[in-house]
Amino acid sequence: MPSHLRRTGPSQDVEGWLAVARGPHGRARHAACPAPDPGAHRAPATDTAQAAAAFIRQHHAEEELGDPARRIAEVDAELAATGTYTHTPRELEHGARLAWRNANRCIGRLYWRSLHVRDLRHLDSAEEIAEACADHLRQAAPGGRIRPLITVFAPDRPGRPGPRIWNDQLIRYAGYVQRDGHVIGDPRAAGLTAYAQHLGWRAAGTASAFDVLPLIVQEAPHRRPRLFGLPPDAILEVPLEHPELTWWAELGLRWYAVPALANMCLEIGGICYGAAPFNGWYMGTEIGARNLADTDRYNLLPHLAHRLGLDTATDRSLWKDRALVELNRSVLHSFDRAGVTITDHHTESVRFLTHLEREESRGRTVGADWSWIVPPLSGSTTPVFHRTYDDVQHTPTYVHHPEAHARARGEDAVPARHRPPWHDLV
Repeated sequence: MPSHLRRTGPSQDVEGWLAVARGPHGRARHAACPAPDPGAHRAPATDTAQAAAAFIRQHHAEEELGDPARRIAEVDAELAATGTYTHTPRELEHGARLAWRNANRCIGRLYWRSLHVRDLRHLDSAEEIAEACADHLRQAAPGGRIRPLITVFAPDRPGRPGPRIWNDQLIRYAGYVQRDGHVIGDPRAAGLTAYAQHLGWRAAGTASAFDVLPLIVQEAPHRRPRLFGLPPDAILEVPLEHPELTWWAELGLRWYAVPALANMCLEIGGICYGAAPFNGWYMGTEIGARNLADTDRYNLLPHLAHRLGLDTATDRSLWKDRALVELNRSVLHSFDRAGVTITDHHTESVRFLTHLEREESRGRTVGADWSWIVPPLSGSTTPVFHRTYDDVQHTPTYVHHPEAHARARGEDAVPARHRPPWHDLV
């Protein structure tokens, strides 16, 4: 690919429509899930019992299921006997939806009840998990119409941690670090790309800026991570064009249609599901104002400004702003032309305020992180800019553990035979 798709410098953890909420000093509010861990690091049973009881009461109240006392007693008995408990399918479904509703950094929560839940807790082999992830991508985008979807694999249990997916998203483009420090592709994925190559993966043909990485699945802490290439029919991509500029298509830009986050922990009532990939649909600015524009990602603005004939000698010409708008127009135009679901930041801002009104009318407070809710393009022109939010974190929720970040960077410094159970449970 041309040099404008390369850049120097390390990848940064900046993307994601859902991420762990952070406390006053930048520390994760949920440094670890309360799921039980093997050996001496087991969470106190009372903590799990309290979290379970709180969730069951909430589930019964919101779904009008009557007195929760009997179900709480069942869970307490199971906890006393096994150190953990099993969610019913209905509990799992409602818990996953609540986790989306409670995602403070997500602007698209209006349709939280529409989340479809695939209960695959019975799968335990890496092959089955990888195949199910490919099916997830197919089912999430039938005919280009994206639907919110989550696939839940086995949770962590005492003495038997559940599986992990190393990739931060099911689809992610590779980043190849060159000898001179340049990166072909996505710098954010440079670490995981190197690790995949260490495990034996090679891209088909010459390295390009949009090579899809394989899935890296690990069944358990003592098992070696394994590679699985995604089949072509599971990867829906949109070539980027511009509504007026015919030369734009010659750039060879594209992006994938389904933003399926894969390495966050779904925490419901004290139980941690460490592998539970889920997706909504893209807001255009996630691609056009972040993935393709950030200086530590594809960094396209300088090249686009040059092609647009803009004066880049001074920032006062607002060349970055003008190039950014055209890039975002390209994204929305291309997805619409391909018939693939996408939303824009103006529409989604109005929808978010509708979500706030609905929740508050039901007596529920909505946690929100202003710095993530306000779009990265034309923020002050959207209604979400002109108000404040309470960044309170509710549960159930999706949690981003430090260990998950490390795996997404391809960090595996501890040999498997010496590695203790999942560090993110300690």
